[in-house]
Amino acid sequence: MFLEHIDRYWRVLGTGLSFIVFGTGGLLLRVVVFPAINLFFREPRMRTMAARNVIRLTFRSFIALMQGLGVLRYEVKGREKLERNGLLIVANHPTLIDTVFLMAFVKRADCIVKSGLWNNPFTHGPVRAAGYINNENGPGLVSECIATLVNGNNLIIFPEGTRSSRHGALSFKRGAANIAVRGMHNLTPVVIRCTPSTLGKGDKWWRVPAQRVQFSIEVREDIPVQPFISACDSETLAARRLTDFLQNYFAEDNKRHAIA
Repeated sequence: MFLEHIDRYWRVLGTGLSFIVFGTGGLLLRVVVFPAINLFFREPRMRTMAARNVIRLTFRSFIALMQGLGVLRYEVKGREKLERNGLLIVANHPTLIDTVFLMAFVKRADCIVKSGLWNNPFTHGPVRAAGYINNENGPGLVSECIATLVNGNNLIIFPEGTRSSRHGALSFKRGAANIAVRGMHNLTPVVIRCTPSTLGKGDKWWRVPAQRVQFSIEVREDIPVQPFISACDSETLAARRLTDFLQNYFAEDNKRHAIA
């Protein structure tokens, strides 16, 4: 019992230290690293690629730090499926650091960023340097997402738009389905599990579980979009049915995991 208390207190300390390092790292990237990238890479496309590579390696280091401190363990299944280009990746969103995990293991990753992050002092440097897509782009948002896929980037989307409610049903928005239907792109589903649950919606970072958490990230087989397009008279209806399918797909997995 004593050792269990010591382990838990250590994980609280390790979690706090990890987030301090994360915030400090974001400032260093903004103040030191990205200005250097702008100095050495004059061509905008090369600057963006360099910035995204730096972010990917930084996130990999952050995950390694949390694992080294004993805060978490993780496994990635089907990782070889992420070696392709032009992927439209859709994932569930149970924890605060899901984005970190995916962007650490996906090359040429692009994502849709909430407008608030563009003004956050810890994040606005990296997200602007990496050329991520601002969700305030309005009517042009879907077209911009399709364009990044055509250019060979891998777009990561959480269809819920926010972290999952621990006790509520999943509620998916149609953004990912609209991109898939209008751009005729298959979807690559990624199922993220965190056992026991932590860093969920409404959770305080210092309320760590009684035992070390285990992250399981499973990259599933692609979901073809053509059957939904062929079965519907309009893109709007196809996107609606595809959204319903995705919501049920992830909800059923949640049920199976809960029973297991």
